Amino acid sequence: MAESKTTDPIGDILKRLESESYVADPSIATSLYMAQALERPLLVEGRAGVGKTEIAHVMARLLDTKLIRLQCYEGLDVTTALYEWNYPKQLLRIKLDEQSGRSTSEREEEIFSEEFLLKRPLLAALTEPDNAPVLLIDEVDRADEEFEAFLLEVLAEFQTTIPEIGTIKAKHKPLVILTSNRSRELSDALRRRCLYLWIDYPDFDKELKIVHAKVPGIDERLARQVTRFVSEVRKLELDKAPGVSETLDWARAMVILHHDHLDKDTVEQTLGAIIKDSEDIERFREQALDEILAKV
Repeated sequence: MAESKTTDPIGDILKRLESESYVADPSIATSLYMAQALERPLLVEGRAGVGKTEIAHVMARLLDTKLIRLQCYEGLDVTTALYEWNYPKQLLRIKLDEQSGRSTSEREEEIFSEEFLLKRPLLAALTEPDNAPVLLIDEVDRADEEFEAFLLEVLAEFQTTIPEIGTIKAKHKPLVILTSNRSRELSDALRRRCLYLWIDYPDFDKELKIVHAKVPGIDERLARQVTRFVSEVRKLELDKAPGVSETLDWARAMVILHHDHLDKDTVEQTLGAIIKDSEDIERFREQALDEILAKV
């Protein structure tokens, strides 16, 4: 999906997203259009399970390109994210060259070359030879602040420096999508380097449309009941509110179990599809189950 030449590029992107069963809105389409046109990373924040990561997967399919994913976590370091040297291969080459008479400097220059690099996600995205990939930096808020600082060069210049080789600059700038669940506040420096998109829980009509797109053949009555029920559950003070992914899991479960409507027994038996915390389940059963069932 190259930069659109139509008179309505946002509408065009919306249609393309819909063709991949991703129900978007103009704010999402506009953010993706700007990220491509301006060649800027896009930081997508929002609650868990609202479709942040799926944006990257869909864009990779629409662009017919590779998706490269870096899953962030506490303790993530440069070695895991960028590169490391293939030490066994280097040692083997040194042993083979010991009798060659070559100088130490010549051997070092060879073994610290790109041939001996193990490319991790960030370096793989910068050196993709054929076309620009989609680079997904998922849950960046889980990484440490030190790693976040390291990302600044990559995101600002689409380049990185390897001491033994020098600066490597992207031949094809990747479309970079970062996601965050706001488990911690990201730095201003990182935010300034990105465009920004907030995705909240969808309203009833949008989520119903998502259910129909992702669970084809679902009974209309059941789809509306499931969507309304989850929407009401989110209004409760639960530790882990269900996202859109839980709505879809529950809808698929209903179809697999051949249910065409919700009743108390059905909800009780399948509650683990939408509420994933034991204390939340107990609180829900005691305080809200009957009330919400009456509403839907």
